[in-house]
Amino acid sequence: MAVSAACPCGREAKGKPVAYSACCGRFIDHWEAAPAPDAEHLMRSRYTAFVCENAPYLLATWHRNERPPELTFEPGAKWLGLQVKDFVATGADTAEVEFVARFRVAGRPVRLHERSRFVQEAGRWYYVDGAQF
Repeated sequence: MAVSAACPCGREAKGKPVAYSACCGRFIDHWEAAPAPDAEHLMRSRYTAFVCENAPYLLATWHRNERPPELTFEPGAKWLGLQVKDFVATGADTAEVEFVARFRVAGRPVRLHERSRFVQEAGRWYYVDGAQF
């Protein structure tokens, strides 16, 4: 993804889209040096990684107890947008993020509404699991 392109997660600053490099790109492209500072940033960067089909980042940010052995992407999926509905710290090292992600597969619209759980270990946030609505 071009570093100056608008970040797929849809974050805006002063009414304008934030560039990938200043948004999710700083976490995705620099996983070892720049972990996401909180669960919402991690969730947004994971959405962007799905858009870019970046399996290594998605697997690295999935908690080891829940991580699948591999990840495949829906062929022909066209991601349309992300809406973060809620972000709440549920403990010192736990949080939840509710979001709606929209995409199309073979022209058919798909809406994923989920409340995801995250945990922080050794200064890094990890996706644990999610409950779909």
